[in-house]
Amino acid sequence: MTDDRFAEFKNQQREAWSSFAPTAALTTPIAGHLVRFASISPGEKVLDVGCGTGVVAITAARRGAKVSGLDLTLALLEHARQNEKIAECGPIEWIEGDGENLPYPDGSFDVVVSQFGHMFAPRADVAIAEMRRVLKPGGRIAFATWPPEHFVGRFFAFVGWHSPPPPEGAAPPPLWGLVPVVTERLSDGFDQPFFERGVMRVPALSLPHLWEYMTQSIGPLQKLTERLAAEPEKLAAVRREMLELAEPYFFDNIMHQDYLLTRAQAR
Repeated sequence: MTDDRFAEFKNQQREAWSSFAPTAALTTPIAGHLVRFASISPGEKVLDVGCGTGVVAITAARRGAKVSGLDLTLALLEHARQNEKIAECGPIEWIEGDGENLPYPDGSFDVVVSQFGHMFAPRADVAIAEMRRVLKPGGRIAFATWPPEHFVGRFFAFVGWHSPPPPEGAAPPPLWGLVPVVTERLSDGFDQPFFERGVMRVPALSLPHLWEYMTQSIGPLQKLTERLAAEPEKLAAVRREMLELAEPYFFDNIMHQDYLLTRAQAR
């Protein structure tokens, strides 16, 4: 049965992330880190949940894996198809779909990965159950998430304070960056998880440059600034708050954005 609250919320997400392609290009080093961390091998069947522009899926395909990529946002899948063509890899199966309702039979994949994708599914229990369902027994799950205590996690909390609340029951995405929470969420269907950390480095000439870039390519912030366009004083206050939040992470003309990798084997 469809829950209209979450259906509308996902429609908003689909629209908000349609401008993400420029930022996705910056995540390509993390994609390499994640694919190596997941130990993806030639011939393995791999699903990339929330694949976006395909940076993880294509990295896995270049290793010889048989890859499927799924995302809510058709505009990002169009970029993914173009990236696949340029990379001369694949073929990769690209599907517009929902991480909470994966359109694959049980036990279809050797590895399920997600880079900052599944964490935005509003119901964490549903998303992880679906990822486990499509894994073969003994298969692996591996994903990258943003810890709540570092910049990106704090950024999403900041945007949340200034935005309409999500539907009741929706879990905050940065909870996927807490080791105890992830361990608990994986406890039913997986062995004890392994963790690794890294830092995404985003070049910026100044913090105001970062603001301009993020308001054009980070959907939740873009939507927030659009809502406040007719209230310049409120928008200016939000901008000041955002720059203050970012300042401790900005040095050497780089924004330092810590992430968490998780890997676990299905039981």
